[in-house]
Amino acid sequence: MSADNTASRNPADKLVGNLAFPDVETAMFSQRARAWIGPLAAVMLAAAPCVHADVVTDANAKAAEIASRTPSTPIAVRQMAIVQVSVFEAANAITGRYPTSRVKLTAAPGASMDAAVAAATRTALLKLVPAQQAAIDADYQAALRSLPDGSAKSDGIAVGEQAAAAVVAACANDGAVAPNTYRPHTTAGVYVPTMSPAVPHWGKRRPWVMTSGDQFRPGPPPALTSDVWKRDLNEIKALGGKESTQRTPEQTAIAQFWEATAPAVYWPVARSVATAPGRDVTDNARLLAVAAMAMDDALIAVFDAKYAFNFWRPVTAIRNAEGDARDPGWTPFIDTPMHPEYPCAHCIVSASLGAVLQAEIGAGPAPKLSSSSSTAGGAVRTWNTVGDFTQEVAVARIYDGVHYRNSTEVGTAMGQKVGELAVKSFPKATR
Repeated sequence: MSADNTASRNPADKLVGNLAFPDVETAMFSQRARAWIGPLAAVMLAAAPCVHADVVTDANAKAAEIASRTPSTPIAVRQMAIVQVSVFEAANAITGRYPTSRVKLTAAPGASMDAAVAAATRTALLKLVPAQQAAIDADYQAALRSLPDGSAKSDGIAVGEQAAAAVVAACANDGAVAPNTYRPHTTAGVYVPTMSPAVPHWGKRRPWVMTSGDQFRPGPPPALTSDVWKRDLNEIKALGGKESTQRTPEQTAIAQFWEATAPAVYWPVARSVATAPGRDVTDNARLLAVAAMAMDDALIAVFDAKYAFNFWRPVTAIRNAEGDARDPGWTPFIDTPMHPEYPCAHCIVSASLGAVLQAEIGAGPAPKLSSSSSTAGGAVRTWNTVGDFTQEVAVARIYDGVHYRNSTEVGTAMGQKVGELAVKSFPKATR
């Protein structure tokens, strides 16, 4: 999951929790991306699936839209993890379906599930994105409007607020806020671009389910003398350029769709499973919490690897290639994200989500997965299987001109491991 280059900054966008995030993080948001924020809410309303299964999935859709306004994909993904874990803890305190894990809460008998989920979502989001208070409070009031006043409502609100406060506090020192100490590679006196790469510290964050950011660190990228490297460079040079004549219209549509990286493009895929008939509200809270933790840990893992290997992007490689391979004017189809290339972040996030969803689906019939994209004008795409979804995300980054094929394969494999670990790490239902 890439993060885009920066333009101007909204000062309120620098906040994570109650702390100011380092200035460099806004280098992850391009001028083009800022233009997408206006229609983002409309895109979210159009995003499939449109079924409102329960309060958990409805709250997830609203939270993802708000988090996606944050000008940094890693920060937004972390926000959603905190929100979804808070929602699960609140819901589980009421139903007692699963063993207590991170938070020990006791809900009053008869506490309203709807009020608890709404309060957990609001409390977490207000701590994480206070600049969006108006939107957060509007969603909260809308969720509570149909609930009758009384002890059930107030007790639900209380347990939701307690759950979110506990989860936010537990994540306060997870390492998300740290100084940017990245050292550009150069020789004395030689100019290099001065925009700092994004989130070089992210791989050192405390994970949810992994033991450390380097738990799934892969081997190095291919040697520049290898056949794999030559294959990948030639492929992306042909298919990933802005003026490519070899990329098909369908490949271009895929590239445009997956230029989006914010949570709003991923959560509809999860809700495709969560909105299947017959599902239980607590089980959905658990599913979305596991998916959120997996995606957040996936980004920790991928940024650990990115800064460990510091591998060059296609635009750098192609413009500096030897002999006939060099094309000094080659430009990728989309803006190159401001962090090292290897492995593919979009791929690890999609694969981690895919592993969680596949575990939930099991051997049964798979629902049709779908989502919409702000970078493709709200277009909706669908996939028949989890594998179809993750494979499309991977090839999209080749068509975008920002990732080599080997990097997409490695990122996908890493994401699969992170997602499987998240599923295994979560407690099983007790009743």
